[in-house]
Amino acid sequence: MALSVVETDKPETGGIAADRLRSLVDRIERLEEERKALGSDIKDIYAEAKSAGFDVKVLRQLIRIRKQEPAEVEEQETILDVYRRALGM
Repeated sequence: MALSVVETDKPETGGIAADRLRSLVDRIERLEEERKALGSDIKDIYAEAKSAGFDVKVLRQLIRIRKQEPAEVEEQETILDVYRRALGM
């Protein structure tokens, strides 16, 4: 236990707390690995959806829409409707 205390009490190197920096870098690297694994998992789920007959492009659109605020979605849909009517669609 005393070893940990000594390590955290190391002086700064060049104005940088080396232990703190190392800790931050280690945490970022772990999170980057987790993100990579999650990205792979998400890719697998999209492949599963495609093999089940779902349109992945539309599925991605739904995910993007669900992240937005309802008022923002409604505004975009209203504008899209106006543009469609202006184009005779």
